[in-house]
Amino acid sequence: MDLKKHGGTIALILAMMLMMSYVIEPVRVGIGMTMDVLFRPLLNVFPFFIVIAILSTLTGLYSSIIQKYTIDYERAQEVQARAKEFQKEFREAQLSEDEKKIKKMEARRDKMMQEQLEVSREQFKPMSYILLVSIPIFLWLLYVMPGIQTTIVFPYLGEKTLTESALSFIPAWILWYMLCSLAISQIIRKSMNIGGL
Repeated sequence: MDLKKHGGTIALILAMMLMMSYVIEPVRVGIGMTMDVLFRPLLNVFPFFIVIAILSTLTGLYSSIIQKYTIDYERAQEVQARAKEFQKEFREAQLSEDEKKIKKMEARRDKMMQEQLEVSREQFKPMSYILLVSIPIFLWLLYVMPGIQTTIVFPYLGEKTLTESALSFIPAWILWYMLCSLAISQIIRKSMNIGGL
């Protein structure tokens, strides 16, 4: 088996198996206990909300690195710009009822859609690698969460225990993780000059 060719598929299968482990308690707890060996020292040094910030920084860093080296942002932006221009031309042809131009453009549309599909596939590929690291981190957080009584103050929401709901059904620890991850990812992406779409 060609690992380079099928590496993304293998990573996706492993990531899906890890995701399914969330519902299988012995597997979930086993992964949580294994990760506890790595992350427990952090809890001995930092408050839990800082540990979450550290882990979200780690997530932001490796996901940015993976995306930087697996996604061709220049090509994606070119395809997006061409598609936008095509849509504009196609709309003008439809409004002017230029049947000859519409038929010509319909032939181009298939190629354009194929290119967009390839770009979408390329952007999806790094997700499997990112999930391989993210899911064990989340399973560890779930493993240690019952013993955590740390509180944090959110703007507009006030003080919340990390285990209670902050927004509707979203627990405070997940909200905190997402906020840290988004903010840190933006800084990392800017410093690594990783383009956006």
